[in-house]
Amino acid sequence: MILFVKNLRKFSLLGAVLLLSSSAFAFNKKKVVTVLIPQSAHERIEFGAEKLVGALHNSGYKTKIVRTDKYKPAKNTIYIGAAADNIYKVNNIAEISNNRSKVSKEGFVIASPNEDNTYIYGSDYNGALYGALELADRIKEGMLPNVEAVIADGPEMVLRGTCIGVQKTFYLPGRHVYEYPYTEETFPWLYDKQLWIKYLDSLVENRFNSLYLWNGHPFASLVKLKDYPYALEVDEATFKKNEELYSFLTKEANRRGIWVIQMFYNIILSKPFAEHHGLKTQDRERGITPLISDYTRKSIAAFVEKYPNVGLLVTLGEAMEGVGQDDIDWFNKTILPGVQDGLKALGTSVEPPIVLRAHDTDAPTVMREALKIYKNLYTMAKYNGEALTTYTPRGSWAKLHRDLSAAGTVHVENVHLLSNLEPFRYASADFIQKSIHAMHDSMHANALHLYPQASYWDWPYSADKLPNGERLLQIDRDWLWYRQWARYAWKADRDKAGENAYWSKLIGNEFGANMATGGHILRAYEETGEIAPKLLRRFGITDGNRQTLTLGMQMTQLINPYRYGLFTLLYESEAPLGEPLYEYAEKAFKGIKHVGETPVNVINDVRRHAAEAVKAIDKATPGINQNKDEYNRIKNDIYIYEALAETFAYKAEAALKVLNYKYSNDIADLDAALPLLKKSVEWYAKLTDLTKDSYLYANSMQTGQRKIPFRGQDGAMKNWYEILPHFENEVTIFERRIDSLKNVDPNANVLKAKPFVNAEVIVNSPSVATYTIAKGAKVYSDTSVIIKEFAPELEGLKGLLLSKKGQVNGTEIEFTNKKAVKVVVGYFKKKTAAFTVDTEFLKAPELETNAYANDFGQADIKIANAIVLDGMPAINLHTYTFQPGKNKLVLGKGAVLILGFINDSEPIKIYDANLNDPSVKNIDWLFE
Repeated sequence: MILFVKNLRKFSLLGAVLLLSSSAFAFNKKKVVTVLIPQSAHERIEFGAEKLVGALHNSGYKTKIVRTDKYKPAKNTIYIGAAADNIYKVNNIAEISNNRSKVSKEGFVIASPNEDNTYIYGSDYNGALYGALELADRIKEGMLPNVEAVIADGPEMVLRGTCIGVQKTFYLPGRHVYEYPYTEETFPWLYDKQLWIKYLDSLVENRFNSLYLWNGHPFASLVKLKDYPYALEVDEATFKKNEELYSFLTKEANRRGIWVIQMFYNIILSKPFAEHHGLKTQDRERGITPLISDYTRKSIAAFVEKYPNVGLLVTLGEAMEGVGQDDIDWFNKTILPGVQDGLKALGTSVEPPIVLRAHDTDAPTVMREALKIYKNLYTMAKYNGEALTTYTPRGSWAKLHRDLSAAGTVHVENVHLLSNLEPFRYASADFIQKSIHAMHDSMHANALHLYPQASYWDWPYSADKLPNGERLLQIDRDWLWYRQWARYAWKADRDKAGENAYWSKLIGNEFGANMATGGHILRAYEETGEIAPKLLRRFGITDGNRQTLTLGMQMTQLINPYRYGLFTLLYESEAPLGEPLYEYAEKAFKGIKHVGETPVNVINDVRRHAAEAVKAIDKATPGINQNKDEYNRIKNDIYIYEALAETFAYKAEAALKVLNYKYSNDIADLDAALPLLKKSVEWYAKLTDLTKDSYLYANSMQTGQRKIPFRGQDGAMKNWYEILPHFENEVTIFERRIDSLKNVDPNANVLKAKPFVNAEVIVNSPSVATYTIAKGAKVYSDTSVIIKEFAPELEGLKGLLLSKKGQVNGTEIEFTNKKAVKVVVGYFKKKTAAFTVDTEFLKAPELETNAYANDFGQADIKIANAIVLDGMPAINLHTYTFQPGKNKLVLGKGAVLILGFINDSEPIKIYDANLNDPSVKNIDWLFE
């Protein structure tokens, strides 16, 4: 009788205990155990055999590897081969033949028909590798195959990969976002072969089969072009190092069954190439030109010819203008032909895999066209944006994933950046398992792309601050993060009780503790694992990395998120059905029934999760016997999560009281909010105390793109101690505002806003008339639309009378200014789904989809709801800053208002004018 055991491997250890015996592996330790592999064995089989021999040797067996294509049963022998190898191609080994159909790609069968022989069969070379590693793992654990037992297993997800950003926490001098040539000075770790071996070994141990390297424009560091020799971005010595390093990396990855995939953004040019031709390295509004297309096509062709086994991950958005025909043309007339040119030069028709990111592009349309000329395509989209928020994704974003899955290719789920988890540890197996289920069930995806758990921009180090100044490696600190995602990407459907036991034992072993102690740590991880996701999806502004959740939020961000560019997809698709704070408060005041997950639910939940986590970690402490430093860091993280939860809970309660005042006009609501806000600051002070000696920073991207809670220009506002004084000041201001309301003088003069002063600017082109902002003024030359209301700061400002119809093709204004100026631009506040294009109105700058959306300081709304036009959406004001000289304002396609020019030194009070609905009270001033 053959016992067929499905999905029993290291990743399902406890299930295997019932069916495997440590006494049945009857090889004689006094004799040599032979590991037999094919004469010309694939390098993955060689690697697997080496790992198996090492496990046998460490368990007391004498071993040797024998190469042969002649099969002959022999005692004390383990046979390793893939379907294509003679041992299984020619010989009929019943235990293998009867079960090989039960495993598919990367699957394996391990059979021990007698006490003398064990057979490892792989459906392919990765399967044979994984079978050898599986047996090695069991030997290490002392859990060996029963005679007449057959172990068959294989992964569910086709691609299971991690990523590394070849990027930095800051911009390089003279360069823009994503522009990082491969040099030893910038990335010393990139050239550390020992670190690569350690990392690759950790990937294969977790059965990851892909590694993505993210960089803006890697080609100019890796290939030379005959037609553009000046495009190379590194010196000759560095170029040779890069060649050697890349060859080493791809070879070592291939031995472990890992496919290296090089990511790049479009359109980014090499800096020397751009300078040679008088171009910008990046220009989102620039159209495709023959020169740029030829350069990029030849770069890709040279790369494919040189590294034919490396895949490509293509981002069409951000560095070129969003959704449109340009995306389709660029992918199908530049990128794919470049790949085909490289294949032609190699004399092969075997297509390397190409992955298309659905980021700021109409990926379904691009794919429909691409599949006509190229077949080995995959798609990829962010799972919960740039965060981890829910395992119940829904709405338009989930539909996009399903549409991509239905395109006929494998769809990859990108667990991206994790901005709401930085910098603390995260290892909630339960949340991760449910997320993998959601990827299968809600997104219809069958592949995983996994970011580091934190500090992506600071690879390979974590943000932990150690007493001796040393740095922790992410792969050491966050080993559970990788293990958990890998386990469920391999197989998602696992029994909860069994999983608790599995992780409890694994974690306990790490700290020299028993399973019960490991269970307490697991419980703490799983309770805290709900806190950051719930906080962001119910109180956050965005799923993007412009918000650092763990630094907290300002009161105005909680009570008026639209002012800060609320990214509504967060609530509509990346959260369960529910209500944000402002909606809940209005419903509560008006007696309207609440729906789904409410702010009050989350306030109560995060407090409960935090309390349970602290209780669990305190129970674990007496049982810790090793790795005590790391355990203490984990314990500190749990206490940090408690402080974070209480900070948000009290502040959200205060916000609800303030929002109620918006409708009640009862100062008692503000009185009730004040002590809650003070308690929030007390908890934030505790959070600051817990982090000041344990973390170097909260967020690893330390540029001006960080906006919430405060702008992070030049590495500022990345620590809690920098934020605390601002939150303390909020309380002081709030107290004063309450006092002023209680002691208001009805005869006091109300200060009026001072109008902006027109700056001296010469508009060179186009030749257009101007208009003065006033009630009844026309704002377009070809419509009858007039101004009904406007913020007082705009009175007398001279706008440009452009053609609305002409803006269909974009807007360009060339002008000359002697002093630095701000261009005041009015964006129509029409609700448009993320990653889509509005055919009438130009979408306001959005950092979620456009990394260049703040190059001129334009990302933030300066005055919200500042103008009301007859029959048109409300308008938010943004400003673009230009230095003295000849300048050009280039905007995308769609209607927008150019409201005038003011001196850069002109102060602008940032607020919500609320002109679209004057009946609603503006309460931001209570905290400003």
